Parts: sequence; structure tokens; C-alpha cells
Amino acid sequence: MTTILKLNRTTDSFKSLLVLFTYLVAVTIVFFIVQWTLNAGMMSRSLAGQLIPICAYIVMAISLNLTVGILGELSLGHAGFMSVGAFSGVIAAASLEGIIPNPVLRLIIAMVVGAICAGIAGILIGIPVLRLKGDYLAIVTLAFGEIVVNLINTLYVGIDSGGLRFSMLTSVQALGLEPETGRIILNGPVGATGITRISTFTAGFMLILVTLFIVLNLINSRTGRAILAVRDNRISAESVGINVTKYKMIAFVTSAVLAGAAGVLFALNTNTVVATQFNFNMSILILVFVVLGGLGKIWGSIIAAAVLIILPEALRGFSAYRMLVYAIVLILVMLLTNSPILKILWARWQTRSSLNGGQKA
Repeated sequence: MTTILKLNRTTDSFKSLLVLFTYLVAVTIVFFIVQWTLNAGMMSRSLAGQLIPICAYIVMAISLNLTVGILGELSLGHAGFMSVGAFSGVIAAASLEGIIPNPVLRLIIAMVVGAICAGIAGILIGIPVLRLKGDYLAIVTLAFGEIVVNLINTLYVGIDSGGLRFSMLTSVQALGLEPETGRIILNGPVGATGITRISTFTAGFMLILVTLFIVLNLINSRTGRAILAVRDNRISAESVGINVTKYKMIAFVTSAVLAGAAGVLFALNTNTVVATQFNFNMSILILVFVVLGGLGKIWGSIIAAAVLIILPEALRGFSAYRMLVYAIVLILVMLLTNSPILKILWARWQTRSSLNGGQKA
């Protein structure tokens, strides 16, 4: 019996590694194809300008899928974590500009800072919020996202020879910056302006790989199985000794950390970023990626995020009707993905694949 259990664990580990390897290889192949197309001048400027935001949205979709699809809790404030990461990353990058001239190293440090700040925000909001469930959790996370936007609108940050200076609910003059060396980083409702653009498509690709590595390893680990148990039946999970709050917190904070890193990538790709970009509409857009791609399906989140960002540009030829066509395409895809016939065919294909895999083993 012990030998059989060990064999099953080894088989599960091998399958998990195979799934992870498949994801990484597929994403790498797509990256090289896109890079070749870009270098060959076969891609339009508008589409090339969307590559980094697409990477950021893919990471956001995967991270939200961890909360909504894997954990089974509806979060409507995911853009709030993105904004925390974005503005903390912008402040970190601007502060290090004179100390670290290498943009790649500065981007990495900014991403780490943004991820940590978003993770701290995730912990602070997760402690009271994760005791709730259903509609209550959705409402509280929605409120969190709006609170973050309003707090950033009241924040003023500058830097001079004396270091960083912060002020709230006042004005830029209250920072007391030195006239010669002073520089405004964050100017309240105006947002962060004059940002040095250091985000690259390669950095976005690497962030996607890191996100896939973290999320897939988490899902296929003992912790991931505990999270799935909490999602499927909370009472049963508690009855076998699973600490529900602990595992919900792990999934929620991991999701926030990845969202923060995506926010840094997004913000450092533009010259100006304002808090209103990360409002309720952004959270709903990311949720649409997750729902359209399928709850708990990582591949679906990746494809949905990429397609739904590219689609408005592809439909630009329809002029005034492009958003109408975009909405119709969304409705049709949702109807198709929820079709009982397609679900039956998908279940049969998965069963056949698992049987073939078992025979080969």
C-alpha cells in the first residue's frame, strides 16, 4: 500500500512538472514568434505598443484566477493591488535613477518593491476581509479598490538631495523641495508624470514565466490542494483540520503580490500614470478575462487577456462600430464557452486523454 501511494505521488509530481514545462515552452515559443515579427517590421506600431500592456494584463488575469477560480472567492478590487504596485514601483524607480543607471536592474528592484507593497496591502485587507464570503467579500474588495484610488489622489511625493518627501491632503508646495535638485514624482490627482520608460517586452515575458511558475507550483502543491478543498467544501475542509483562513490568505496575498508586479510593468511603460486608470472598470476588465477564459483555467486567462486587448485594435477598421462588434464577440464567446454540448465534448476529451496517459504509464 505504501509503495502504491509513493508511486501515485511520483506520478502526480511528474504530471505537475510536465504541465509546468508545457506552459513555459508554449509561452516561450509565442515570445520568440512575436519578437521575430517585431524585429522583421511585420507588426503595426499600434499593436507593438500593446505588447507590454498585454503582458501586464496576462499576469493580472492569472493572479486574479488564483483568487476567483482556484480559491473560489469573488474579488472586485484587484486593480487596487495593481495601483499600489504601480505607484510604489514608480517612486522606487525614480528614487534609484541617479544611484542605479542600469534600467534593467532598476526595473527589477521596482518590481520587487511594488510586489512587496501590494503584498502588504493584501495582508492588511485580507485579515478582516477573508472572514467574509460571497457578496460581502466582493463588496468589501470593491470598496478597497476605490479607497486606494482616492488615497493616491491625495498623495504628493517628491525627491531632492535630502531624499524622498511625502505629503497628503495639501499641495506640492508643502513638500518643501529644494529649487535646484527637487523633483516631483507623484502630484496628487495629476498622477506621476515624466516617468522614465524602462519596461520592455522581454521583462513582460519573464514576468509571465515567473507568474506561471509560482501559480502552477502553488496549485499542484499540498497547499494548492488545501486551497481547492476550501473552495469545494469549506465545512469539510475545516472538519479534517485545514486552517481555512491561513490557506485563503496564502492565495489572496500571492494574487496581490503578482498584481503589484504587473502594476509596475504597466506603469513604467508610460510617461504618465494616474490613479483613475486603476478604478472599478479596470477590475471588471480583468474579471472578464478570467470568466471568459474559464474559472480555474490558466490557459484560458492567458488567451482571453491577449485576445481581448488585441481585438479593439483589430476592429479599428469598423470605426464607430468597433466597440459594438467587440461587445457582440464577447457575448458570443460567453455563450459558446457555457454551451452544455461543448462542456460534454471537453469532458470526454479530458477523460480520453487521462485514459491514454494511464495506458502509456
